[in-house]
Amino acid sequence: MSKSPEDALKVIQSHAEGVLQSDLWKILGVDSRKCSRLVKKLLDDGLVERIEFRKDGIKTFVLKAVRCPVDPSLILAGDELIPCIACDLECKAEECPRLLDWMYQLAISEAEK
Repeated sequence: MSKSPEDALKVIQSHAEGVLQSDLWKILGVDSRKCSRLVKKLLDDGLVERIEFRKDGIKTFVLKAVRCPVDPSLILAGDELIPCIACDLECKAEECPRLLDWMYQLAISEAEK
């Protein structure tokens, strides 16, 4: 099965400390040339950073996912902030009246677009 840049990004994102490029191709089950092309695409898209690293005297690179700012629209319903951000209630999301009201308002504002 062919691996995509998204597959490589998921692996990199799952390792907060980063992944050695020399290990990534083994994890993905692709050859090193294919891995290099996947990494180049992720670098070109600004989704990962590559940091030079020496392992056993051999130069390789640590790949880390770039942290992207959160899209503010993901925590807003119209002009309202998601209630869970500052909520002090200990409840289940499925039963939270504040969250359910917020989701209802979000659905209404999306329908109006």
